[in-house]
Amino acid sequence: MTKPVHPPVLATATGTDRMLLVETFVRIVEAGSLSAAALQLGGTQPTVSRRLQLLERTLGVRLLQRSTHAIRLTEDGQRCYERAKALLATWQSFENDVRGAGEELAGTLRVVAPHAFGQNQFIEPLAKYLQQYPGMRVEWLLHDRVPDFVAENIDCAIKVGPVSDPSVVALKLGEVPRSVMAAPSLLDGGPVPQHPAELARLPWLALRTFYRDEVCLRHMDTGEVVRFGIQPRLSTDGLYALRKAAVLGLGAGIASAWAVRDELDSGQLVQLAPAWRAAPLPVYLVYAPSRLQPARLRRFIEVMREYLPVELRTGSAAADAGPV
Repeated sequence: MTKPVHPPVLATATGTDRMLLVETFVRIVEAGSLSAAALQLGGTQPTVSRRLQLLERTLGVRLLQRSTHAIRLTEDGQRCYERAKALLATWQSFENDVRGAGEELAGTLRVVAPHAFGQNQFIEPLAKYLQQYPGMRVEWLLHDRVPDFVAENIDCAIKVGPVSDPSVVALKLGEVPRSVMAAPSLLDGGPVPQHPAELARLPWLALRTFYRDEVCLRHMDTGEVVRFGIQPRLSTDGLYALRKAAVLGLGAGIASAWAVRDELDSGQLVQLAPAWRAAPLPVYLVYAPSRLQPARLRRFIEVMREYLPVELRTGSAAADAGPV
């Protein structure tokens, strides 16, 4: 009598192994290679490769296209990666809830911050976060744009200026006051202009991220608004470049108060039309919507609010309104 023929049994992962395979897959994608993922996980490349193969067999799909130079997600792999990240976030949230709020955080937080603020005002809150959670690492990336959170694997971004993307959560932190300044040499010994009408005749510098060919100022006491057109001698997207050009006497410009405080105190710059201000810029902490926030992000938001730079606190009352 012949024995019945059964189909071959595929090796599959069960129980806790499945979560390990999912985490390994996510690490491979985010690290960019099997060897880099192995280094992060404290294992070997053959072990990481075996885990990937086992996950592919378990799911019955090919997740990555591999060559000698790079790895690339397949269509199934892209879908799996997005679900895997959500699954890991859910698991991490579950662990935190079970272990309690005092559990030490560990891992990597990836944050995009604007160039100027990211190099100055937000370093102290960042330091507080790392001091409170010594098991955390932070990748602090300086860009003046809101990233693609999923594609770039970003936890959150700090954005100066309005947020128009309805697909993200924007939590208002505060506001940045702004005023008009210039070098004394630009006035050629004349009196400091007191009204916007006098400013229109000056050469101008433009911070093109926020104003390019028109200036709008509001009187601090009466609320009167005056607009006038400008033809900038220099247009830049860099706050530090604008400040340096102003100090060199190339033109008048509008800058955040914190960025020119030292130059105003030393007399290198003077405030023009001191009773008038440009509209303050809102500052947001932006992140992708999710049913469950990773603990590393929740704690970062808490620290950012607690140690908000003093320059933003004038507008921090508005931040109590929450996400927009």
